[in-house]
This record gives sequence, C-alpha cells and structure tokens, in this order.
Amino acid sequence: DPTGALLISSALIRCCTRDLIRLVSASFVATWEFQTSAVSRDVDTAAMFIGVGAATVGVGGSGAGIGTVIGSLIIGYARNLSLKWQLFSYAILVFALSEVMGLLCLMVAFLILFAM
Repeated sequence: DPTGALLISSALIRCCTRDLIRLVSASFVATWEFQTSAVSRDVDTAAMFIGVGAATVGVGGSGAGIGTVIGSLIIGYARNLSLKWQLFSYAILVFALSEVMGLLCLMVAFLILFAM
C-alpha cells in the first residue's frame, strides 16, 4: 500500500526531524554557553594584564627615585665636599629603600601574572 508507506515515512520523518531539532538546539545552547565562558575568560585575562601593568608602574617610579637620589648626591658633593661620606651613607640608604619598593612592585606583578 503506497499510502501506508507514505504515512509511515512521514511519521518517521517527523520523529527524526524533532530529534534532530532537539540535537541541533542542544548543541547551539552548549556552544552559546561555551562562548560566554570564553568571553568571561578573555575579560579575566585582560584584567590580569591591566593589573600587571599597573603593578609594573612602580618599577619606573623606583628608577625615577634612584635617579633623583643620585642627582641630589652629586649636587651635595658639589656644594660641600667635606660631607662626602655622610651624604654617601644617606644616599645608599635611600637608594636601597627605593630599590626595595621597585622590587616589591615587580614581585606583585609576577604574582598576579603567574599565580592566578
């Protein structure tokens, strides 16, 4: 009977089409969720790099501070040579403190970059 075969095949097509639509819609939802998590991961990575850049700015400030200390030391030598060793000891102390702050900023930048 050709009409019976046609009815069976149309019912079979409807059933398979419904399952196929469910499969496609499920994969679409899964793909959409994956894209959302990828965007979220990209935002987290961008925020991490911004934090690393902000923490690295302190290293530049440390370099500027060291340059200021050495410049002031030279000016102090030029004005009063008899205070050479006293000025030098203060300059070394300030140099060390400024360098420690720069290294601390660099350490925080590396912690943000590699520990998270």
